[in-house]
Amino acid sequence: MSEQSDIPTPEEIPVVEPVVTVNPAEAVTTEERTWALLAHLSIFLNLFTGLLGTAAALVIYLVYKDKSRYVTYQALQAIIFQLVFFFGGGLLIGLVWLITGLLSIVLVGLILIPIALILSLLPLGCLAYAIYAAVETYHGKDFKYWLVGDWTRSALTD
Repeated sequence: MSEQSDIPTPEEIPVVEPVVTVNPAEAVTTEERTWALLAHLSIFLNLFTGLLGTAAALVIYLVYKDKSRYVTYQALQAIIFQLVFFFGGGLLIGLVWLITGLLSIVLVGLILIPIALILSLLPLGCLAYAIYAAVETYHGKDFKYWLVGDWTRSALTD
């Protein structure tokens, strides 16, 4: 350290590479992190193709099922998340707009329009959450979706 202060200079600070593991016994490779990232980002394919995002995550799951526990877990979470929140949310949004439209005939539905508008933002929230999941898994963290992660993990460990 320099004599003038107790603050170390940048040259004196040691560089520590993070050790990224899901299980202390097994390290996650860059390839595994990349495939986990792609499994989560496959949700964007749904915007243009419908179900191909889920299909892409399913293919990643099937390819890595016996190769990498990390990729298997992340891909299975991505599949379940897309089915439950993206498609289930889309069906819920459609149902809410149908009810709002029908009730608008008797003026009660006008009150539901703000609720339907807010609920229509659900797919954007799903996309943002999937991006967050992709970034976390790319950095090798053991990402777990809310409501989906524990169920997926228990399904894989049985």
